[in-house]
Amino acid sequence: MIDTSQLILPDDLRYGEDHEWARLEGDKVRVGISDYAQQQLGDITFVELPNVGDSFEKGQQFGAVESTKAVSDLFMPIGGEILEVNQAIRETPELVNQAPYGGGWMILVKPTRVDEFDELMTKDAYRDMVGRTE
Repeated sequence: MIDTSQLILPDDLRYGEDHEWARLEGDKVRVGISDYAQQQLGDITFVELPNVGDSFEKGQQFGAVESTKAVSDLFMPIGGEILEVNQAIRETPELVNQAPYGGGWMILVKPTRVDEFDELMTKDAYRDMVGRTE
């Protein structure tokens, strides 16, 4: 069982039910997986990401993360077009474990509807959800 009070959950992020985080950066949204998700997965060995220019709706699968424990699908916390993918994690997937909110980010999105960001969970709501699933 994880102590949810020990989770790193930055104030400026919003969280999806599938453990992806979203950070609003002007008119773009950067996406990755939460500290909780990377802890649950264990050592990440491979990250499958979409191509620049691909478009997805909120909730659609956009990739997958493979670890020593499992393969886990990645889901869009917000709909939009992929503007950039983090090439560094393709070559060094352990960055997701080392810095899930920094160098371990996954995609940069041009949102279709920026208001979807406000529909995501705050850190307190996310912490509560994680605590209920433990």
